[in-house]
Amino acid sequence: MEAAVDRIRLLIVDDQTLFAESLRTVIRTDAPDMEVLAIAFDGRTAVKLACEHKPDIILMDVRMPGMNGVECTRIIKERLAGVQIMMLTTFDDDDIVLEALSLGAVGYLLKDIHPGFLLNAIRSVHRGGVLIAPQVAKKIVERVNLSREERGERRSPDTAEARRSILDGLSQREREVLGEIARGLSNKEIAERMCIAEQTVKNHVSVVYSKLGVHDRVQALRLAFEAGLELR
Repeated sequence: MEAAVDRIRLLIVDDQTLFAESLRTVIRTDAPDMEVLAIAFDGRTAVKLACEHKPDIILMDVRMPGMNGVECTRIIKERLAGVQIMMLTTFDDDDIVLEALSLGAVGYLLKDIHPGFLLNAIRSVHRGGVLIAPQVAKKIVERVNLSREERGERRSPDTAEARRSILDGLSQREREVLGEIARGLSNKEIAERMCIAEQTVKNHVSVVYSKLGVHDRVQALRLAFEAGLELR
């Protein structure tokens, strides 16, 4: 008799009933490695259900009446630090992206993505990845660059050159690893993509964290964007 496989336990939070129910149907039909524990149609219910079910991952809508997804994320992360929260939205608002990431969200995807991509994104986040839709990541970089120009880098010691020097302190291989982190890949996925051992990736990641002065993938991702890391 085969041992039961632990499934990824999910909570869906979205005030659009049709979208939430459709997403549950897709997961039930196409993802036997996942289980939808419940659906919350507003932020307050989401907090209650999260504390009750303690899911592995929450698929969180950003814009909801009453308590929005960002505020809901803040409260849930304060109470359940270990839960992973992926933001799903029709808006690629970079202010919201940065705020959600600062509160501990590990994914930010647009609702128009292919269902198969979303399921793989859930699996990647469950394995430790941080995933942001490419078009959203591109906007963050553009927004950071525009903000620097508007402020006038010369008036601050935090110059563009100083920011770039953060990345200059990384070796070529370490920059490649950071780039894969920025794409949302887990250590295992990075190892497969770069054709190196997973332990080697872990070593590179530890060095990258040390050199950047960060402690996790979200911090590394934010700093990489701010420093102007180019995603290819």
